[in-house]
Amino acid sequence: MSPQRRFKDSAYEQLARIGKSLAAPKRVELLDLLAQGPRTVEALAELSALSVANTSQHLKVLREASLVSREKQGLYGVYRLADAQVSRFVGTLRRLAHARLPELAEVTHAYFETRDTIDPVDGPELLRRVRRGEVTVLDVRPHDEYLHEHIPGARSIPLDELRARLGELSECQEIVAYCRGPYCVMAADAVTLLRKRGFVAHRIDEGVSDWRARGWRVTQGAESA
Repeated sequence: MSPQRRFKDSAYEQLARIGKSLAAPKRVELLDLLAQGPRTVEALAELSALSVANTSQHLKVLREASLVSREKQGLYGVYRLADAQVSRFVGTLRRLAHARLPELAEVTHAYFETRDTIDPVDGPELLRRVRRGEVTVLDVRPHDEYLHEHIPGARSIPLDELRARLGELSECQEIVAYCRGPYCVMAADAVTLLRKRGFVAHRIDEGVSDWRARGWRVTQGAESA
């Protein structure tokens, strides 16, 4: 075998490591969850409907491909994406799948159409309306994800608290809810609840990682107006 052939085989073998690491759907979901912020294996297991043992095995594969990192915090191991490039890669993978696999677009459209929340609000238009004070932007993810990063001007009311906190919202102003991205159903659930209670509500189809990938500003920490 020539040196050139050995080089090419070695190079493509390394490239294939990334593809192999994404061969399991649950590993792609774990990357999507980690795009929201660092998580323990226990939290990831609960969110992805896996056992802790299975989650650990999937994370081990992702670590070996250098897509995630792990650090010890007290008694727990906390996982995070290796860097922002991995987050962009996950977004690119999703957009490629939507462009090449009509089945993905069909199943996504069918689910949200049955929920009557198929009409997502466009990002740039939303930003203009937020700046003009025309809408209330609602982040319905768990509060720790909001603290890690959120859309500027968004209010944090996690979905499981929304019913009890409806009194904090004005029925006179349109509400736009968002969560983790196009496959996250929390925003759709929030919109369904809000509409039943008489609010004018819509959802954002994109999550914070999508917002950041477009070059739009995101904010960290407590609520900002």
